[in-house]
Amino acid sequence: MKFGKIEDPQHVEFKLPPDNPGNLNILKGVKGKPEIFIGCAKWNKADLKNFYPKGTKDELAYYATQFNSIELNATFYNNFPLETIDSWHTKTPEGFRFFPKLHQGISHWKRLKDAEQPTSTYLDHISHLEEKLGMLFLQMPDNFGPKNWEVLRDYLEVWPSGFPLALELRHTAWYDGSWDNSPLYAQLEKKNISHIITDTAGRRDLLHMRLTTPTAFIRYNGANVDSDYTRLDDWLDRLKLWVDQGIENIYFFVHQNHEEASPLLSAYLIEKVNKELGTDIKIPHTPQIPPKKGDSGQIGLF
Repeated sequence: MKFGKIEDPQHVEFKLPPDNPGNLNILKGVKGKPEIFIGCAKWNKADLKNFYPKGTKDELAYYATQFNSIELNATFYNNFPLETIDSWHTKTPEGFRFFPKLHQGISHWKRLKDAEQPTSTYLDHISHLEEKLGMLFLQMPDNFGPKNWEVLRDYLEVWPSGFPLALELRHTAWYDGSWDNSPLYAQLEKKNISHIITDTAGRRDLLHMRLTTPTAFIRYNGANVDSDYTRLDDWLDRLKLWVDQGIENIYFFVHQNHEEASPLLSAYLIEKVNKELGTDIKIPHTPQIPPKKGDSGQIGLF
């Protein structure tokens, strides 16, 4: 995820903001045992260098032996044939989940206007993931702001309830107080659409910490510095709070400016989650990754 990347993240205040008071109306207040999926954004060898054992022939099949989920960004760029989607289902084990992004033709080209047909086609295809389809997510472009609220509202109003959906908004005005975003939260709650929280160095405003369903969908972008790990410690504390308050699902996906470090961060978080929350999520294989020139050993930190 290049979005939110800055040249010098060493001086960023990475502390998580307090919880939004509206969360108390969303969570049940009774501690439960949520479903937790933690994964990377990509499975291809070109991005996850050194992750795959020598001689690996099928990257997805191996990836799915190490992680329980994938944030599927490839579906944003390509409309895959049914045969490909069927193969994803076949190659992955029981319990594995895909979290695909809606195609850019819907969000960025159509900008949700007259998007019924491409949405229907997309859903017809992605439904072939069957029980391995986790939650879809709709990412709107940076310049899609509150002036487009009615278009967004109308699109979400007719979203089919059979496809769990999360929404990521990136325009600063959704959260800077210049627009009353209570109608946004009301619509998301009414339609049971989750509100993505994006944690990236250059856009701290997207840490709105406002849940709209009992599902936390977090897109975490490390900066390839030591603080990536302390940031995950902070996230663990927040997840523990939400578990105590009754959250039902946690979907946490790790990105990196150098994606080959994503399995390292994911493994670190999974080990902490297992210890603190009593889960038994597989800890992925984490090969030592040599630092890139200029990184001063900032990846492969443990």
